[in-house]
Amino acid sequence: MPAVYDRLAAFYDLAFSPLEKRFLQRWRGEALAELPRESRILELGCGTGANFAFYPPFSLAVSSELSAKMLEKAAGRKAANHLVQCDAQKLPFPDNAFDAAFATLVFCSIPDPQAAFFEVMRVLVPGGRLVLLEHVRPPGLGGKVFDALNVLTVALIDDHFNRETSRIAAEAGLELVEVRSKARGAVNLIVCRNP
Repeated sequence: MPAVYDRLAAFYDLAFSPLEKRFLQRWRGEALAELPRESRILELGCGTGANFAFYPPFSLAVSSELSAKMLEKAAGRKAANHLVQCDAQKLPFPDNAFDAAFATLVFCSIPDPQAAFFEVMRVLVPGGRLVLLEHVRPPGLGGKVFDALNVLTVALIDDHFNRETSRIAAEAGLELVEVRSKARGAVNLIVCRNP
């Protein structure tokens, strides 16, 4: 999977630019506003650094990413944080290292999202917060459309278009605090608490 995102890195920002301007920047800001201020935060899948501008004041920020090419792009953006290449399913951090973690448009491409949730729970302090902004399987007819699209997106870019991320997080043991539906349920802002 890193090879796929290494290939996408060169034009990723350009491809997402219209979506960023229309709604993604606003939703990123809303999601990251849910993080506690002056805390130790971990970003999973920082990509090219699109969230850096929305980081709250922090005592420590670690931005992790599996793709080396995406991480190179992220390094070019101004951010007072540490960049770490790693897999969200095998985080190289000690237990209870962070007060909060977050990811935007990441859990769709993690091969085993439950394994990643277990790792997040391990590195978060008890009561720590996890904030996600994810495209998900919408209700109704939209869900069937996403199921069909999923066949293509998985084959082309390892992106599971129809994941039910909040359900998977809850099944892993995270406490769902809030799920805000956006784009008629095709995107969710998910706030979880580490038990």
